[in-house]
Amino acid sequence: MITRRTCLSTLTGAAALATTSRAAAQLKPSPYMIVNGGEHAWVLNDPQFPIRPEVSICPKLPKHEYSAEGILELMNRNGVDKTVIIHVCYYGRDNSYATHCVKTYPDKFAAVGLLVGHRLYAPNDPENPSRLERAIKEQHLVGMRLSPIYDRDVVWLNDPVCYPLWKKAEELGAVFNVFLAPHQLSQLGDMAERFPGVNLVVDHFAMMDITRPDREGIDRILALERFPNVYVRTYLGNTSKERVPCRDMWPYLRKVYDRFGPRRMVFTNFHELLIFKDVIPWLTTEDKEWILGRTALKLYFGRAA
Repeated sequence: MITRRTCLSTLTGAAALATTSRAAAQLKPSPYMIVNGGEHAWVLNDPQFPIRPEVSICPKLPKHEYSAEGILELMNRNGVDKTVIIHVCYYGRDNSYATHCVKTYPDKFAAVGLLVGHRLYAPNDPENPSRLERAIKEQHLVGMRLSPIYDRDVVWLNDPVCYPLWKKAEELGAVFNVFLAPHQLSQLGDMAERFPGVNLVVDHFAMMDITRPDREGIDRILALERFPNVYVRTYLGNTSKERVPCRDMWPYLRKVYDRFGPRRMVFTNFHELLIFKDVIPWLTTEDKEWILGRTALKLYFGRAA
């Protein structure tokens, strides 16, 4: 697995992808807008945005920071126009820093927060719909990340106690990014059908194990294609067993592309931009326009396709 820290060190070290001749070409104006579909952001030693272990849902706390300003630097270096901030687990249900990013740089960032699940608010908390409404209307978030992957043996994603939250999401036009395991994808399908007005983004190929049979992984993702409100956010490194450019994931990526199409795919992470833009041979210019920008603009920035 290629970890986020590995990717960051790759990007910022002496052999950084962004300083190679190939990456230098990225500085040329792109014929289409590029939107990074997902970066975490956090700061250290800032009293306004403290990381509190008692509310964190991460197993470990960070030793380095990855601030909005650091992301902006990488955006400038790689020719990225906008980025979606996926609220990091270090802050738990305190979405203040994600809100800060959007309010400080409204033309650059959109943000998805955390609300329900492991060490967050209980799925059956009756205040969740109101919390979502405040997050959208007052905190300027565009949706929430639901992470049932941390509760693999507990079924709550499609439990009726969550219906009021999903109904409110439909009313608000909120997006739900869903970080889950393959065996939980059927729950997501149930909710996609029940609440067709909620756009759902499957994160990280559902963390499938590519050493297992397809029926236990990619086939379960492909089964969701019949729901037009389901999208796939890639990040090849989370499921790859190889180094960048993660060629062992290309056959699975192709299956998602063939079934969902580029208009329902979102790329994420700076190293993956180079893979999609310059390395994968079978993507057309129009495909790249959607995967690298237009799909995310529609989902997270409210731009018409």
